[in-house]
Amino acid sequence: MHPLINWNESNKSRKAHWRSESGMPPPKRVVIADDTMKATDAYRLASEGTALLWRGDFQNARQLLLAMSRRNMRKTERSRKTAELPGEAFHLHRQAQSQRARTLAMILIPLDADYSIPLRRAPDMRLACNEAYGRSRTESVASLRELLGLVGAHEWRKKGVEIPLLNERIHPHYGVFSPVRGEYLELVNQAPLPSTELAFDIGTGTGVLAALLAQRGVQRIVATDQDPRALSCARDNLTRLKLIERVEVIEADLFPEGKAPLIVCNPPWIPARPSSPVEHAIYDPDSRMLRGFISGLSAHLTPGGEGWLIISDIAEHLGLRTREELLAMFDTAGLKVIERLDITPHHPKSADKTDPLYAARAAEITSLWRLAAN
Repeated sequence: MHPLINWNESNKSRKAHWRSESGMPPPKRVVIADDTMKATDAYRLASEGTALLWRGDFQNARQLLLAMSRRNMRKTERSRKTAELPGEAFHLHRQAQSQRARTLAMILIPLDADYSIPLRRAPDMRLACNEAYGRSRTESVASLRELLGLVGAHEWRKKGVEIPLLNERIHPHYGVFSPVRGEYLELVNQAPLPSTELAFDIGTGTGVLAALLAQRGVQRIVATDQDPRALSCARDNLTRLKLIERVEVIEADLFPEGKAPLIVCNPPWIPARPSSPVEHAIYDPDSRMLRGFISGLSAHLTPGGEGWLIISDIAEHLGLRTREELLAMFDTAGLKVIERLDITPHHPKSADKTDPLYAARAAEITSLWRLAAN
């Protein structure tokens, strides 16, 4: 069930289903806008919480969104504060991101029952909408910014992400985090395997770690996730790679039943609240998944088995978690560290000095912790 968005148009009360993957509630104030709308007026209305239901040329709506985005960037630059504490920089950055997302989400696009867009020069977004939203039988309204994101995700899914260690491509579905940061895959590829009989891949996402373990010779892998999109994505990728007979993809909150000599987990690295589905792979409120994996690991390891925790220390550089807290989690769970493998990230943001979080990103280290029961 989708909430309804209501507005007045041509002296009539109208309504349609509201679609928002970020969970944004339908705007309470909606005005009709077209090609005569100026960017200055549009930005003012959007900043005040008034949504603009577009009835003009679709490409003009895109240009208006770009103009509003530039105004928002200038405003952010003028109001940017200098953080005094590490955690403050992160919270100011997230606050600015949230405000920007709310403002730029105020240009709305009508969708027919089959997701076609009844506007001049509108592209065909039906396939992208079906992949993200599922089948529809009613008219609806969505943010232009979200629809453009759907199209971008559709292109990622179609093209895929090159994974050199697999010599293959992984195709992420909408809402499933893309494995664009390859350094953690390098760690998993070089760590010594305690066994090639069985492994659990906790929070499999696209299935990339399960595929890598299979390539390394692990004969049977149980990959878990609780997100239906991730489960579908992993199955599709593993089927395409002809590995599905060796990898069982199941819905589970962390661990499957039984024990394994190797349990791998790449949880979200930052203890904060996500604001959209794809951010669940980045942000872990109160470190819930991290704590759940660590506390339950010992009970699911066979004697002599290992748990591989793949995690960055960026939360430490942001002042959101200390190394002492992580080590205390290990101690409380009755785990010992066999070895820690480290690698320096090489993604573009780690070298971008204009990034508000540059100091933390530049110092970041990604680690694979080889853990065993005491």
